[in-house]
Amino acid sequence: MKKHIQKGRGAQSRPANRFLKNQLDLDGQWKEENIGQTRVFHEHSTTIVNKVNSPDLGFLYSMNPYQGCEHGCAYCYARPTHEYWGFNAGLDFESKIIVKENAATLLERKLLSPLWKVAPIVLSGNTDCYQPLERKFEITRNCLQVFLKYRHPVGIITKNALIERDLDLLQELASMNLVHVNISLTTLNQALKSVLEPRTSSVQKVLQTIEVLVHHNIPVNVMVAPIIPGLNDQELPQIVKRVAQLGVYSIGFTMLRLNGSVGPVFENWLEVHFPSKASKIISQVRQVHGGQSADYAFGRRMKGEGPLAAAIHQLFTLSKKRYMKKKKLPPYNLMSFRKGGNLSLF
Repeated sequence: MKKHIQKGRGAQSRPANRFLKNQLDLDGQWKEENIGQTRVFHEHSTTIVNKVNSPDLGFLYSMNPYQGCEHGCAYCYARPTHEYWGFNAGLDFESKIIVKENAATLLERKLLSPLWKVAPIVLSGNTDCYQPLERKFEITRNCLQVFLKYRHPVGIITKNALIERDLDLLQELASMNLVHVNISLTTLNQALKSVLEPRTSSVQKVLQTIEVLVHHNIPVNVMVAPIIPGLNDQELPQIVKRVAQLGVYSIGFTMLRLNGSVGPVFENWLEVHFPSKASKIISQVRQVHGGQSADYAFGRRMKGEGPLAAAIHQLFTLSKKRYMKKKKLPPYNLMSFRKGGNLSLF
Protein backbone atom coordinates (compact mmCIF):
# COMPACT_ATOMS: atom_id res chain seq x y z
CA MET A 1 0.00 0.00 0.00
CA LYS A 2 1.38 3.42 -0.98
CA LYS A 3 2.18 5.61 2.00
CA HIS A 4 0.42 8.98 2.25
CA ILE A 5 2.86 11.82 1.58
CA GLN A 6 2.47 15.27 3.11
CA LYS A 7 3.27 17.39 0.05
CA GLY A 8 5.54 20.35 0.66
CA ARG A 9 6.77 18.98 3.98
CA GLY A 10 9.96 17.12 4.81
CA ALA A 11 8.84 15.32 7.94
CA GLN A 12 6.13 12.75 7.41
CA SER A 13 5.50 12.04 11.09
CA ARG A 14 4.85 13.62 14.48
CA PRO A 15 7.21 11.93 16.97
CA ALA A 16 6.38 12.18 20.67
CA ASN A 17 7.72 15.18 22.54
CA ARG A 18 10.19 14.02 25.22
CA PHE A 19 8.96 16.87 27.44
CA LEU A 20 5.27 16.10 26.93
CA LYS A 21 4.48 16.40 30.65
CA ASN A 22 5.82 19.96 30.49
CA GLN A 23 4.09 20.89 27.24
CA LEU A 24 3.34 24.60 26.98
CA ASP A 25 -0.18 25.93 27.02
CA LEU A 26 0.02 28.57 24.31
CA ASP A 27 -3.50 29.92 24.68
CA GLY A 28 -3.42 33.59 25.53
CA GLN A 29 0.39 33.78 25.79
CA TRP A 30 1.47 34.45 22.21
CA LYS A 31 -0.01 36.30 19.31
CA GLU A 32 -0.73 33.71 16.63
CA GLU A 33 -1.63 33.88 12.94
CA ASN A 34 -2.01 31.48 10.04
CA ILE A 35 0.02 31.99 6.87
CA GLY A 36 -0.98 29.39 4.32
CA GLN A 37 -0.49 26.02 5.96
CA THR A 38 1.91 27.46 8.52
CA ARG A 39 0.99 28.73 11.98
CA VAL A 40 3.10 31.63 13.20
CA PHE A 41 3.62 32.41 16.88
CA HIS A 42 4.95 35.86 17.79
CA GLU A 43 7.30 35.78 20.75
CA HIS A 44 8.47 38.91 22.52
CA SER A 45 12.03 37.86 23.34
CA THR A 46 14.19 39.52 25.98
CA THR A 47 17.55 38.38 24.54
CA ILE A 48 18.66 37.35 21.05
CA VAL A 49 22.45 36.77 21.03
CA ASN A 50 23.49 33.33 22.26
CA LYS A 51 26.91 32.12 23.40
CA VAL A 52 27.97 29.03 21.43
CA ASN A 53 29.68 26.45 23.61
CA SER A 54 30.94 24.09 20.92
CA PRO A 55 34.58 23.74 19.83
CA ASP A 56 33.30 22.15 16.58
CA LEU A 57 31.92 25.45 15.33
CA GLY A 58 34.00 28.36 14.13
CA PHE A 59 32.05 31.06 15.93
CA LEU A 60 31.31 32.13 19.50
CA TYR A 61 27.93 33.82 19.10
CA SER A 62 24.76 33.22 17.13
CA MET A 63 21.25 34.61 16.91
CA ASN A 64 18.07 33.07 15.57
CA PRO A 65 15.21 35.34 14.43
CA TYR A 66 13.05 32.25 13.91
CA GLN A 67 12.55 29.00 15.81
CA GLY A 68 11.40 26.12 13.64
CA CYS A 69 11.94 26.22 9.90
CA GLU A 70 9.55 25.99 6.96
CA HIS A 71 12.28 24.57 4.74
CA GLY A 72 11.38 21.15 6.12
CA CYS A 73 14.78 19.46 5.74
CA ALA A 74 14.24 15.90 6.93
CA TYR A 75 17.72 15.67 8.47
CA CYS A 76 17.80 19.00 10.35
CA TYR A 77 19.78 18.77 13.58
CA ALA A 78 17.73 21.62 15.05
CA ARG A 79 14.47 19.66 15.13
CA PRO A 80 14.80 18.56 18.79
CA THR A 81 14.99 22.20 19.93
CA HIS A 82 11.33 22.62 19.01
CA GLU A 83 10.41 20.26 21.81
CA TYR A 84 11.46 22.89 24.36
CA TRP A 85 8.58 25.02 23.08
CA GLY A 86 6.01 22.27 23.58
CA PHE A 87 5.95 21.19 19.92
CA ASN A 88 7.13 18.02 18.20
CA ALA A 89 10.28 17.69 16.10
CA GLY A 90 8.39 16.41 13.05
CA LEU A 91 5.68 18.29 11.23
CA ASP A 92 5.38 20.88 14.03
CA PHE A 93 8.98 21.96 13.48
CA GLU A 94 8.23 23.08 9.93
CA SER A 95 4.61 24.19 10.27
CA LYS A 96 4.59 26.00 13.65
CA ILE A 97 7.17 28.77 13.47
CA ILE A 98 8.12 31.12 16.31
CA VAL A 99 8.94 34.62 15.08
CA LYS A 100 11.02 37.14 17.04
CA GLU A 101 10.03 40.44 15.49
CA ASN A 102 12.03 42.49 18.02
CA ALA A 103 15.31 40.75 17.12
CA ALA A 104 16.93 43.85 15.58
CA THR A 105 16.09 45.97 18.63
CA LEU A 106 17.55 43.35 20.95
CA LEU A 107 20.67 43.07 18.77
CA GLU A 108 21.22 46.83 18.90
CA ARG A 109 20.79 46.79 22.66
CA LYS A 110 23.41 44.05 22.88
CA LEU A 111 25.93 45.93 20.75
CA LEU A 112 25.44 49.05 22.87
CA SER A 113 26.11 47.19 26.11
CA PRO A 114 29.31 48.36 27.84
CA LEU A 115 30.11 44.69 28.43
CA TRP A 116 30.00 43.69 24.77
CA LYS A 117 33.35 42.94 23.14
CA VAL A 118 33.24 42.77 19.34
CA ALA A 119 33.14 39.23 17.95
CA PRO A 120 31.38 37.83 14.86
CA ILE A 121 27.72 36.93 15.38
CA VAL A 122 26.22 34.30 13.10
CA LEU A 123 22.72 34.43 11.59
CA SER A 124 21.61 31.69 12.28
CA GLY A 125 23.21 28.87 14.22
CA ASN A 126 19.98 26.93 14.50
CA THR A 127 17.31 27.58 11.86
CA ASP A 128 17.59 29.40 8.54
CA CYS A 129 17.37 33.18 8.82
CA TYR A 130 16.19 33.35 5.18
CA GLN A 131 13.41 30.80 5.42
CA PRO A 132 10.22 31.66 3.49
CA LEU A 133 8.65 33.75 6.28
CA GLU A 134 11.56 36.20 6.07
CA ARG A 135 10.04 37.51 2.85
CA LYS A 136 7.10 38.81 4.92
CA PHE A 137 8.75 39.80 8.20
CA GLU A 138 12.18 41.07 7.04
CA ILE A 139 13.70 40.44 10.47
CA THR A 140 17.04 39.31 9.04
CA ARG A 141 17.26 42.40 6.84
CA ASN A 142 16.58 44.62 9.86
CA CYS A 143 19.36 42.85 11.75
CA LEU A 144 21.80 43.35 8.88
CA GLN A 145 21.01 47.06 8.97
CA VAL A 146 22.02 47.09 12.63
CA PHE A 147 25.27 45.26 11.89
CA LEU A 148 26.03 47.79 9.15
CA LYS A 149 25.13 50.76 11.35
CA TYR A 150 27.65 49.68 13.98
CA ARG A 151 30.13 48.20 11.51
CA HIS A 152 29.98 44.91 13.34
CA PRO A 153 31.05 41.55 11.78
CA VAL A 154 28.31 39.06 10.93
CA GLY A 155 28.19 35.56 9.47
CA ILE A 156 25.20 34.14 7.61
CA ILE A 157 24.16 30.52 7.11
CA THR A 158 21.40 29.84 4.59
CA LYS A 159 20.22 27.69 1.70
CA ASN A 160 17.64 30.14 0.40
CA ALA A 161 18.11 32.41 -2.62
CA LEU A 162 16.12 35.08 -0.75
CA ILE A 163 19.48 36.34 0.51
CA GLU A 164 19.87 38.10 -2.85
CA ARG A 165 17.21 40.58 -1.72
CA ASP A 166 19.74 42.03 0.72
CA LEU A 167 22.56 42.37 -1.79
CA ASP A 168 22.80 46.12 -1.10
CA LEU A 169 23.57 45.58 2.59
CA LEU A 170 25.84 42.61 1.94
CA GLN A 171 27.95 44.60 -0.52
CA GLU A 172 28.48 47.39 2.00
CA LEU A 173 29.39 44.93 4.74
CA ALA A 174 31.72 43.02 2.43
CA SER A 175 33.51 46.22 1.38
CA MET A 176 34.66 46.51 5.03
CA ASN A 177 35.32 42.77 5.52
CA LEU A 178 32.38 42.50 7.87
CA VAL A 179 30.48 39.53 6.40
CA HIS A 180 30.91 35.87 5.48
CA VAL A 181 28.09 34.00 3.72
CA ASN A 182 27.81 30.24 4.16
CA ILE A 183 25.57 28.60 1.57
CA SER A 184 24.34 25.08 2.29
CA LEU A 185 24.20 22.85 -0.79
CA THR A 186 23.39 19.22 -0.12
CA THR A 187 22.85 17.89 -3.64
CA LEU A 188 22.84 18.81 -7.33
CA ASN A 189 19.97 16.39 -7.92
CA GLN A 190 16.76 18.43 -8.00
CA ALA A 191 14.54 15.35 -7.68
CA LEU A 192 16.31 14.46 -4.43
CA LYS A 193 16.32 18.05 -3.19
CA SER A 194 12.59 18.45 -3.72
CA VAL A 195 11.82 15.73 -1.17
CA LEU A 196 14.85 16.16 1.11
CA GLU A 197 14.49 19.93 1.45
CA PRO A 198 11.00 20.60 0.05
CA ARG A 199 10.64 24.36 0.67
CA THR A 200 14.16 25.45 -0.15
CA SER A 201 15.30 27.15 -3.34
CA SER A 202 15.95 24.90 -6.33
CA VAL A 203 19.45 23.67 -7.13
CA GLN A 204 19.58 25.98 -10.14
CA LYS A 205 18.55 28.99 -8.09
CA VAL A 206 21.05 28.29 -5.30
CA LEU A 207 23.87 28.04 -7.84
CA GLN A 208 22.74 31.31 -9.42
CA THR A 209 22.71 32.94 -5.98
CA ILE A 210 26.26 31.79 -5.27
CA GLU A 211 27.34 33.22 -8.61
CA VAL A 212 25.67 36.57 -7.90
CA LEU A 213 27.24 36.86 -4.44
CA VAL A 214 30.71 36.01 -5.72
CA HIS A 215 30.30 38.45 -8.62
CA HIS A 216 29.62 41.20 -6.10
CA ASN A 217 32.75 40.35 -4.09
CA ILE A 218 30.89 38.86 -1.16
CA PRO A 219 32.96 36.03 0.37
CA VAL A 220 31.10 32.73 0.08
CA ASN A 221 31.80 29.40 1.75
CA VAL A 222 29.76 26.37 0.65
CA MET A 223 28.77 23.70 3.14
CA VAL A 224 27.76 20.26 1.86
CA ALA A 225 25.71 19.67 4.95
CA PRO A 226 25.00 16.99 5.68
CA ILE A 227 26.64 14.14 3.82
CA ILE A 228 24.20 11.24 3.99
CA PRO A 229 26.12 8.01 3.33
CA GLY A 230 24.44 6.01 0.61
CA LEU A 231 22.36 8.95 -0.60
CA ASN A 232 24.48 11.97 -1.56
CA ASP A 233 28.10 11.11 -0.66
CA GLN A 234 28.99 10.15 -4.23
CA GLU A 235 28.04 13.66 -5.38
CA LEU A 236 30.94 15.28 -3.52
CA PRO A 237 33.30 15.60 -6.54
CA GLN A 238 30.55 17.09 -8.74
CA ILE A 239 29.49 19.57 -6.04
CA VAL A 240 33.07 20.68 -5.34
CA LYS A 241 33.75 21.09 -9.06
CA ARG A 242 30.55 23.05 -9.71
CA VAL A 243 30.94 25.58 -6.89
CA ALA A 244 34.66 25.94 -7.59
CA GLN A 245 33.72 27.04 -11.10
CA LEU A 246 31.57 29.75 -9.51
CA GLY A 247 34.53 31.12 -7.55
CA VAL A 248 33.61 30.36 -3.95
CA TYR A 249 36.30 30.99 -1.36
CA SER A 250 36.06 27.64 0.41
CA ILE A 251 33.99 24.51 0.93
CA GLY A 252 33.40 22.07 3.77
CA PHE A 253 31.06 19.29 4.79
CA THR A 254 29.49 17.69 7.84
CA MET A 255 28.35 14.12 8.36
CA LEU A 256 24.70 13.35 9.03
CA ARG A 257 24.02 12.60 12.70
CA LEU A 258 20.59 11.59 13.87
CA ASN A 259 20.60 13.24 17.27
CA GLY A 260 17.58 12.76 19.49
CA SER A 261 14.23 12.96 17.73
CA VAL A 262 15.89 13.63 14.36
CA GLY A 263 16.34 9.84 14.18
CA PRO A 264 12.69 8.78 13.98
CA VAL A 265 11.83 11.73 11.70
CA PHE A 266 14.57 10.93 9.20
CA GLU A 267 14.04 7.15 9.31
CA ASN A 268 10.33 7.63 8.66
CA TRP A 269 11.20 9.98 5.76
CA LEU A 270 13.45 7.30 4.29
CA GLU A 271 10.72 4.66 4.53
CA VAL A 272 8.34 6.98 2.68
CA HIS A 273 10.64 8.17 -0.10
CA PHE A 274 13.39 5.54 -0.41
CA PRO A 275 12.02 2.30 1.08
CA SER A 276 14.41 0.05 -0.87
CA LYS A 277 17.45 2.00 0.36
CA ALA A 278 16.32 2.84 3.88
CA SER A 279 17.96 0.02 5.84
CA LYS A 280 21.25 0.35 3.95
CA ILE A 281 21.42 4.11 4.49
CA ILE A 282 20.70 3.83 8.21
CA SER A 283 23.33 1.09 8.46
CA GLN A 284 25.92 3.34 6.84
CA VAL A 285 24.99 6.29 9.06
CA ARG A 286 25.68 4.06 12.07
CA GLN A 287 28.96 2.90 10.55
CA VAL A 288 30.32 6.44 10.57
CA HIS A 289 29.30 6.98 14.19
CA GLY A 290 30.71 3.92 15.90
CA GLY A 291 27.57 1.84 15.53
CA GLN A 292 25.19 4.55 16.79
CA SER A 293 22.84 6.86 14.91
CA ALA A 294 24.56 9.88 16.40
CA ASP A 295 27.83 10.76 18.10
CA TYR A 296 27.78 13.51 20.69
CA ALA A 297 31.55 13.78 21.24
CA PHE A 298 33.07 17.15 20.30
CA GLY A 299 35.64 16.90 17.54
CA ARG A 300 34.10 13.71 16.17
CA ARG A 301 30.34 14.11 15.99
CA MET A 302 30.31 16.17 12.77
CA LYS A 303 33.15 14.34 11.02
CA GLY A 304 32.39 10.69 11.71
CA GLU A 305 34.88 7.86 12.18
CA GLY A 306 35.74 4.45 10.77
CA PRO A 307 36.59 3.20 7.25
CA LEU A 308 33.49 4.61 5.54
CA ALA A 309 33.99 8.07 7.05
CA ALA A 310 37.66 7.95 6.07
CA ALA A 311 36.72 7.11 2.47
CA ILE A 312 34.31 10.06 2.33
CA HIS A 313 36.94 12.40 3.76
CA GLN A 314 39.46 11.18 1.20
CA LEU A 315 36.99 11.72 -1.64
CA PHE A 316 36.38 15.24 -0.40
CA THR A 317 40.09 16.02 0.02
CA LEU A 318 40.96 14.78 -3.46
CA SER A 319 38.09 16.76 -4.97
CA LYS A 320 39.23 19.95 -3.26
CA LYS A 321 42.80 19.40 -4.40
CA ARG A 322 41.66 18.87 -7.97
CA TYR A 323 39.11 21.64 -8.35
CA MET A 324 39.50 24.31 -5.67
CA LYS A 325 41.99 27.14 -5.83
CA LYS A 326 44.04 27.72 -2.70
CA LYS A 327 42.19 30.59 -1.13
CA LYS A 328 40.21 31.11 2.05
CA LEU A 329 37.70 33.47 3.55
CA PRO A 330 39.20 36.84 4.47
CA PRO A 331 39.49 37.49 8.21
CA TYR A 332 36.71 39.49 9.80
CA ASN A 333 37.43 43.15 10.41
CA LEU A 334 37.16 43.63 14.18
CA MET A 335 38.58 47.16 14.20
CA SER A 336 35.74 49.15 12.61
CA PHE A 337 33.11 48.50 15.28
CA ARG A 338 31.39 51.75 16.27
CA LYS A 339 29.87 51.55 19.71
CA GLY A 340 27.95 54.74 19.02
CA GLY A 341 26.75 53.70 15.60
CA ASN A 342 27.32 55.30 12.21
CA LEU A 343 26.48 58.80 13.34
CA SER A 344 26.25 61.75 10.98
CA LEU A 345 28.74 64.60 11.43
CA PHE A 346 25.92 67.00 10.73
